Amino acid sequence: MDTLSYKTVSANKETADKQWVLVNAEDLVLGRLASQVASMLRGKHKTNFTPHADCGDYVVVINADKIRLTGQKWTDREHFKHTGYPGGQKRISPKELFDRDQTSLVRQAIKGMLPKNKLGNALYSNLHVYAGTDHKHEAQQPKEVKIKL
Repeated sequence: MDTLSYKTVSANKETADKQWVLVNAEDLVLGRLASQVASMLRGKHKTNFTPHADCGDYVVVINADKIRLTGQKWTDREHFKHTGYPGGQKRISPKELFDRDQTSLVRQAIKGMLPKNKLGNALYSNLHVYAGTDHKHEAQQPKEVKIKL
């Protein structure tokens, strides 16, 4: 048996087959959508997945303003941020955050599921979230992907 024919191929930036995908977030639950999109950004659905390389797809999420949260999460859950100063903790409900920016809930949920390092920052730059159905990536001809629930 020729053992040299069994080589593990590791994907890198040059060999990664990155595609553009379109996800319609209308009537989808936020957490389930975010986990699927984070997996697509990471490239875990591909056969040549490499944990240390950006081999995921470019993801365009539309209709982020029609996202669902189950239960009483619109009012009971709190999003935290800290200014870095004593007493600088800020709390805001998802409803108030959604009223400020309709795409921020989706962006924060997806970013929280990506690695917390330089690779995570690079993967996050491959995400494009829009509140309506219009987006500026028609030239890339993204193929629509149905999210499995």
